[in-house]
Amino acid sequence: MMPEDLRSISMFDWLEHDLLLTITHCEIASSDASFRRYFRVKTPDGQFIIMDAPPSKENIEPFIRIAGLLTQSQVNVPIIFHQNLTDGFLLLEDFGSQCFLDQLNASTATDLYQSAFDSLFKLQTQTPVQHAGLPDYDQALLRRELAIFDEWFLGRFLDIQIPSAIWENVNALLTASALEQPRTCVHRDYHSRNLMVLNYDSPGVIDFQDAVIGPITYDLVSLLRDCYIAWPEQQLEQWRFNYFERLLQTGLIHCSEAQFNRWFDLMGLQRHLKAIGIFSRLHLRDGKSNYLGDIPRTLNYVTAVCAIYPELAEFNDFLHAHVLPILSEVYI
Repeated sequence: MMPEDLRSISMFDWLEHDLLLTITHCEIASSDASFRRYFRVKTPDGQFIIMDAPPSKENIEPFIRIAGLLTQSQVNVPIIFHQNLTDGFLLLEDFGSQCFLDQLNASTATDLYQSAFDSLFKLQTQTPVQHAGLPDYDQALLRRELAIFDEWFLGRFLDIQIPSAIWENVNALLTASALEQPRTCVHRDYHSRNLMVLNYDSPGVIDFQDAVIGPITYDLVSLLRDCYIAWPEQQLEQWRFNYFERLLQTGLIHCSEAQFNRWFDLMGLQRHLKAIGIFSRLHLRDGKSNYLGDIPRTLNYVTAVCAIYPELAEFNDFLHAHVLPILSEVYI
């Protein structure tokens, strides 16, 4: 059994006295970048996942609402068996402990990614954009996310300042590109750690509570330019083209491949800048330093995209002159 703290005592009280479950074993299933914790509990009737989301820190209502929405879209998300909104607990279906990142290699990648594309296609084609009740991925949100890179990575982690004109150009370019794209349901964290390998109806999709209505390339670039695993560019381009063709044939997009690739690249740049800022914030503010190792890979995506587009030349020069030299010392 887990060491007792106030949250776990309250959790066990709910499970054993309110739900009348007999808990034979409990272990930490995972923790994420938020204040949520997940426990795996075993009972004579099977095993379950408990989400522990302190109400003062986390709101579980979006998770419940979006789970229902995605279930209607035939995206395989965990069944919610019981909910305790007052204390912030959910009893969930257990998708096991094998995520895509654990299973991905040269021999498994084709099948795993095809299942991920199929699930994403359901999310994008079967989740209603209108009347879904999801927030809009608007300019204000896009800029707030970019500001995390400026504040936490450049300012606090590296202690450097970017010229305001260069940074404003990056913000304007990336937000304009995002906002001109077709709108769809966006999971917002669709990557190898949030896709679970299942024996049936794989993947199981988790961590969807921040879903929004936003740019059509967002989840695709999250998956293909994953902060936690990288693939050869030729393979990535083939996957991207295949998915582009699928969207084109279904009528979700009406653009050239070149336009789609530009949207994809610039959307990825926005996401990766945000991710680098979040990794830095997790280290500096929350004491979660294990994400620091993912910064170099993520920054490689950033510089690769900047090298393609002349509009980003000044930003690319800044990164090479002021950021990469410092990081080369940090990551020796």
